[in-house]
Amino acid sequence: MSQESMPQGTVAAGFESVREEFAAVAAAEGGDYAAQLVAHLAGERVVDLWVGPEITGESLTGVFSSTKGAAYLVAALLVQDGVLDLDQQVSHYWPEFGAEGKQDVVLRDLLSHRVGIVGADAGLSLEEVADDRVIAERLAAQRPYWRPGTAFGYHALVIGALVGEVVRRATGETLQEHFEARVRAPHDLDFYLGLPEEQEPRFLTTLPMAPTAEQQAALEAGATGPESLNGIAMNRSHPDVVELWDFPNHPVVRAKGQASAGGVASARGLAGMYAAATTGIGGKAPLLKPDTAAAFAQIHSIGYDLVSRQHKAFGLGFSASVDVYPFLGQGAFGHSGAAGSQAIADPRSGLAYGYNRRRFAFPGGAAPENDRLLKAVHAAATA
Repeated sequence: MSQESMPQGTVAAGFESVREEFAAVAAAEGGDYAAQLVAHLAGERVVDLWVGPEITGESLTGVFSSTKGAAYLVAALLVQDGVLDLDQQVSHYWPEFGAEGKQDVVLRDLLSHRVGIVGADAGLSLEEVADDRVIAERLAAQRPYWRPGTAFGYHALVIGALVGEVVRRATGETLQEHFEARVRAPHDLDFYLGLPEEQEPRFLTTLPMAPTAEQQAALEAGATGPESLNGIAMNRSHPDVVELWDFPNHPVVRAKGQASAGGVASARGLAGMYAAATTGIGGKAPLLKPDTAAAFAQIHSIGYDLVSRQHKAFGLGFSASVDVYPFLGQGAFGHSGAAGSQAIADPRSGLAYGYNRRRFAFPGGAAPENDRLLKAVHAAATA
């Protein structure tokens, strides 16, 4: 194994097996595989590894939908504060949202992907889809694609804007401002909703998926049309849509920090945010009280997702992680990102996990190697 394919960084005593598993993943992936893996246990960083060309522990990449975890954490904090009420109508905070039969939708249903406004009929330009305020304005007037509350479907590129507009109307500050002031800055996290210009040199562009012939055939067989529900949710209904893998590579996306998929982070930032939320880091108290974390992890939507056309399980925004990784404790929660990133808190074990990779993984969503890596981390943490 070349030096470049050997994991760099540190592991705490008892976590040596995680380094070995990461090395095995790197060997299996080969080529230009570049990734970061970080874990905290009871607030202490016990795994801090990276592997591959150009990448270091300090590198930042677009984390796609892992961004949503930051948006939901802000919402959870405001619910915890009593500023937001999960069972209050969204139109109470944001009157324009009540158009086209949405007047009775409550915040709980919005967070759990049950409202049915997954995108705009005609799509959104790059500048529009990068801007949460524009998304919110367009979708307030949108007719839902299903009757709110009767089903659920992943609001992939817009949920952060919808939640963010509720936050802005209720507090006068943007979701991004809340995240910076309450989460990122106090804990010095490498997780940005709006990448400062001085941090740009640390950013690594996402590389496109490199599927095998067999994988490419599978992608083509499962492709949906641009006017389908999935196509609208992924903004493929717009004539000038950018490829999903390329989304964070556009400066306007990084600068605005779109709260559904525009975040920029390292694995340190991903794991650190969930550790700060559930166990506390740096001697600080956890951001979330146990009851708040449990409420947001509790499953609200489970079964057939109308957009992804797959089985999914969501709490209040967050993915119900134990549905995907059954070795985790009940109440684990987090979110993955399209290129392959994954970030999770498992409050029962005190574990927080963050993984990030540079090349877009097949088939999109949490990269398959997360199953191996998270299992190794969890085994070491609970040994």
